Amino acid sequence: MIGGGFMGKAHAMAYAAMPMFFWPAPAIPHRKVVVDVTDDLAEAARQRFGFDEASSDWRAVIARDDIDVIDICTPNNVHAEIAIAAAKAGKHIICEKPLARGGEEAKSMLDAVEAAGVIHMVAFNYRRTPAVALAKKYIDDGRIGRILNFRGTYLQDWSADPDGPLSWRFQKKIAGSGAIGDIGTHVVDLAHYLVGPIAAVSALTPTYVKTRPLQAGGVDKLGASEKNADAPRGDVDVDDEVVSMLKFENGAIGSLEATRNGYGRNNFITLEIHGTKGSILFNYERRDELQVMFADDPADARGFRTVYTGTAHPYGEGLWPIPALGIGYSETKIIECYDFFKAIASGEQPSPNFADGYLTELVADALITSGETEQWVKVQTLTKADKRTAVPA
Repeated sequence: MIGGGFMGKAHAMAYAAMPMFFWPAPAIPHRKVVVDVTDDLAEAARQRFGFDEASSDWRAVIARDDIDVIDICTPNNVHAEIAIAAAKAGKHIICEKPLARGGEEAKSMLDAVEAAGVIHMVAFNYRRTPAVALAKKYIDDGRIGRILNFRGTYLQDWSADPDGPLSWRFQKKIAGSGAIGDIGTHVVDLAHYLVGPIAAVSALTPTYVKTRPLQAGGVDKLGASEKNADAPRGDVDVDDEVVSMLKFENGAIGSLEATRNGYGRNNFITLEIHGTKGSILFNYERRDELQVMFADDPADARGFRTVYTGTAHPYGEGLWPIPALGIGYSETKIIECYDFFKAIASGEQPSPNFADGYLTELVADALITSGETEQWVKVQTLTKADKRTAVPA
């Protein structure tokens, strides 16, 4: 595992817990080596996350014969370099989102894993929330008919304070984009999963805070970082927010909104999908609940009702046996881990994989271009080879 920060914690916990939830497990993850930028940070991560060894040299770890899987939990600017090296070494790869800083970089990663024939996954874990999986089941079963409209949001407030430090997430050379790549891509992945490929976008992408205090050092802790209004300031060159209209390849329309400057919003991911036979509504901050309305409901029961996810959803047997017992962020990572190792054991590519991540980056590129031009922009289509690689949602 390369990267011992917040996301490394989430992944390490999933490796430990996955066999407890999904038994017999498709494979037992062995936490062999954790890598961080310094030996001291790596050793702290080793002790905290239960790995056998610590290292600050990811290249040496990738070259080892006793390593089967490379888990990339780093800032975005090194995703491609690490993934391409791991693919060439024949390692299976799971990479945190966004897959890359743009479509061109993502395509180089896809080409590398395809050439190597390894299993690859991009970690869009929110689609593995049980209520979202249940929504997907309703859609696939035809319960809401043909989809007409999709509305998705991802709202946070951790960067609303202009004196919050200049995290790498505000620097284009490292992050690639701002709210678009950091959280907007989650909405794009959910839209692709539930509705289908996005064909065109019309976006606004403002930057509200133009400069931020430079960090003196230490670990990037997002909005929890210590603030220093008197520190020297550096330029922010990415978007703070994206608001976009959407056109889907299947004729549906919709909208996407993502911001990190929405005071009062913590991790506010919402989906509302209208079809010819009903509607679905989901709010991630109420993870156990899915709101549904079907057009054939009796007249005295029309309106949204709450379904609490339990054993009825696709991952029900592996998690908790009683509806509304409580699903958290950690369970989405455990499910993600299960699907990844199941793919390794079966030799079949999981979803979302690097082809799906590449398609998401093409949408992100279109959002950026649309925000710059204030025009509708068509999303670049996948080649026939890419479409063969992408796993159907």
